[in-house]
Amino acid sequence: MTEALPRVRATDAAQALVAELQRQHGEILFYQSHGCCAGSAPMCFTAQELHLNENDRRLGEVAGVPVYASQSQCDYLAGLAMTLDVAPGNSGSFGLEDGSGQHFVAHLRLWTDDELPRLAPITPALGAAS
Repeated sequence: MTEALPRVRATDAAQALVAELQRQHGEILFYQSHGCCAGSAPMCFTAQELHLNENDRRLGEVAGVPVYASQSQCDYLAGLAMTLDVAPGNSGSFGLEDGSGQHFVAHLRLWTDDELPRLAPITPALGAAS
């Protein structure tokens, strides 16, 4: 059986920043926001800082760190591959990376027809293994 394709991937630069944030803060997670004017952005929090609810879904993980989004955001993202990356500058967000001189960004692209049947499932956040 073919291994499921992850819905979220990370660049080497993003993985390096994730590792640094894990070293500094311990257990962390990502939440893909869904802002209106500035767009959506991946936000990094400590696991204790963000309380997930029954409307949140787990998109996948990067570097062992779970990535969550609301059900409505997952509906939008279901047809898109997400690559977590970093960009220079502080975002002014509440994310753990703020002040590091870098911030997380999400690059999105459409899944191909060949990829769609092989996607990993989106699962409920509550009860999902972290």
